Amino acid sequence: MGTLAHPLPTPSTQAGREGLAALLARPSRAVVALDFDGTLADIVPDPEQSRAHPGVVPALSALAPLVAAVAVITGRPAGTAVRYGGFAGAPGLDHLVVLGHYGAERWDAATATVRAPAPDPGVAAVRAELPAVLEAAGTGSGIWVEEKGDRAVAVHTRRAADPQAAFEALRAPLAGLAARHGLIVEPGRLVLELRPSGMDKGVALEEYVKEVGAETVLYAGDDLGDLAAYAAVDKLRTQGAAGLLVCSGTGVPALAERADLLLPGPAAVAELLGGLARQLTRG
Repeated sequence: MGTLAHPLPTPSTQAGREGLAALLARPSRAVVALDFDGTLADIVPDPEQSRAHPGVVPALSALAPLVAAVAVITGRPAGTAVRYGGFAGAPGLDHLVVLGHYGAERWDAATATVRAPAPDPGVAAVRAELPAVLEAAGTGSGIWVEEKGDRAVAVHTRRAADPQAAFEALRAPLAGLAARHGLIVEPGRLVLELRPSGMDKGVALEEYVKEVGAETVLYAGDDLGDLAAYAAVDKLRTQGAAGLLVCSGTGVPALAERADLLLPGPAAVAELLGGLARQLTRG
């Protein structure tokens, strides 16, 4: 991954500086929680080709044994994130947890198994009706449907002739389709995901932090779905915890504006994680 030639970046907010200081002072009481796509892996045209940045696993392998816990919280199926991340069997990650489908699924490195509730029948119903809805919307070619197991379906507009126009044109018809089957639409960067309600990254993060008993949490994300996790960190701060909110990239201003620390992308996130490990080791 290379060696940091500079110190750790300084958060732009007082709360963020306090969060970083708390993590460095008491790492055994800290949770490091991370989104996958756009945070640990670069955004690519085909989500099936997404892979963790080469620096991520070495950085996490060095950092994980030094903190209370490391978790990856993603909208992907947990098993997919594990494969694309290269996390299974990695040194130092024997206690890693991956919370997939926004926390509905859980993969534990200690057992290498995924725990998940029964599928929501609404997802199958949406999948069956989706082709007709997309055709009726008249958004043209380039719309790509990502199958996310039996718990979600994602519609990507990144390959359309006018990606943003296609995204906006699909918002209402997909919201109607989701509502008819008791689902919600989770918007992201040029993607609309139809999934069950009741779980989001904020709920998943808050529950996991309480399970671990952590008093400090670092959360890094890059998209609209990460706003719920940001809100969870803000809530935990009001309860006496320390927090550090990291934003990977500037593609989602609503997230970047709330971050304590803004990084340019997954390479910089890997650099931050590795830098934390080195500073804790030296300390």
